[in-house]
Amino acid sequence: MKIAELFYSLQGEGSLVGVPSFFIRSSGCNLRCSWCDTPYTSWEPEGCDMTIRQILDEVKAHPARHVVVTGGEPMIASEIIPLTERLRGLGLHITIETAGTVFQPVACDLMSISPKLANSTPEGRWAAQHDRLRIQPETLAKLMERYEYQLKFVVEKPADLEEVRSLTESLAAPRERVILMPEGTDAEGLRQRGVWLAEICKDEGFRFSPRLHVDLYGNRRGV
Repeated sequence: MKIAELFYSLQGEGSLVGVPSFFIRSSGCNLRCSWCDTPYTSWEPEGCDMTIRQILDEVKAHPARHVVVTGGEPMIASEIIPLTERLRGLGLHITIETAGTVFQPVACDLMSISPKLANSTPEGRWAAQHDRLRIQPETLAKLMERYEYQLKFVVEKPADLEEVRSLTESLAAPRERVILMPEGTDAEGLRQRGVWLAEICKDEGFRFSPRLHVDLYGNRRGV
């Protein structure tokens, strides 16, 4: 499995924010978000091939009881099913962070689904493919039916909420499972967007999530 990085930190987003977690970041993605905060897993994928045993040895070297399999897009990895089954065998809580465009019958305790809004579409040669793939309603519905889930959206501007409302209503997703996060890669930018986004969450019943890792460590790898 091609791995961009392995690290132990605090979960920075979503319903488990602040929980000590070991992160397994796969390399490779079927989307190309314009604001991608891990371009080394998508636009210019890098990393090294590791066996499942090597990954598990790193996991077991840390005290975390929670493991986050992220990317990139981990659901495109051919080894994702045996990896998650082995992690479950260790008695670990497994979160998978995915854009929700691909389904595999993985072992998972929390499917953290982050559908990509129109604000993610890049310019240039990737635009058409990205826009065609970014929302897959049938795949989203299947993931939501099969797993405990949360829906996370990266919000850049208030106008993005129209797309959030439309998609979540079509999926019949309860608003307490819908998490909105400000777009940004620095603490000040997140704070500025977070001010008005928090008010929208209060008004409409969505959940607000900070991006704790950016607040604590900045826009750095391995944190």
